[in-house]
Amino acid sequence: MAHLIEIRDLSKVYTRGKQKVEVLHHIDLDVEQGDFLALMGPSGSGKTTLLNLIGGLDAPTGGTLSVAGQRIDQLKPTALARWRSSQVGFVFQFYNLMPMLSAQRNVELPLLLTKLSASERKKRAAIALQLVGLADRASHKPTELSGGQQQRVSIARAIVSDPTLLVCDEPTGDLDRESAEGVLALLGTLNREHGKTIVMVTHDPKAASRARHTLHLDKGTLVTSDAAAAA
Repeated sequence: MAHLIEIRDLSKVYTRGKQKVEVLHHIDLDVEQGDFLALMGPSGSGKTTLLNLIGGLDAPTGGTLSVAGQRIDQLKPTALARWRSSQVGFVFQFYNLMPMLSAQRNVELPLLLTKLSASERKKRAAIALQLVGLADRASHKPTELSGGQQQRVSIARAIVSDPTLLVCDEPTGDLDRESAEGVLALLGTLNREHGKTIVMVTHDPKAASRARHTLHLDKGTLVTSDAAAAA
C-alpha cells in the first residue's frame, strides 16, 4: 500500500530562554494509507509533539514530513492552515465544543471556512452525526449530552469535511470505560469501513490494542514497535 505519511530524520527543538530542548530526535516513520496507528510512551516522550507535527499544528526544526505527497514542512503558515483545514480532522481528549451551539451547529463549524451553502453544511453535518450514531441528538447542546456523546460529536466535527487523516490525542482519556469502548469502536469503524487513516496518541494499552499497529516513543526517539515487541 502507498504511504500516506512519510517522515525522515525529523527533529523538533523548543527554545526556552537560552536553553534549547530537543523533544524529537531524528524520527523516521512511514504510515500507510488506511492504517490505524497508536503512539504510546511515557509523559514527555514526544508523542503529542509528533502528532502535532503530523497534523500540521506545529512545524519541525529539521527533517522532512510529507502527507499525501505534500511536503507540509515546507508550507508557510497561511498555506499550512489551509492544508490542515481540508486534509486533517482533529479529536482531542477534551471535546472543545461550543456550549451555546447544538450538536449539529458544532459539527458544522469547520465548514464555515468553505464556500458551501448553509443547506449543504447542514446536510453534511447531519450525515456526520448519523455516522457517529447521534442523528437523534442533533438539536442537543453539549450540556445535554454525556461525555461519550460529546466525544462522538467532536468526531463528527472531525470527519465532516471528509479529511484524509484523523489525528486523535488521548480521545478516551476523559471517558469512563464503557464510553471509551464506544468511541474506540467508532474509530475502528471509520478506519475499516470508511478508509480513514488514523494516528492516535494514547497512554491506555486497551485503547492501543484497537489500532492496527503500535509505536513506542521514549525521550523523543522511536524505540519499539508492536512487531518488534512480538519478535
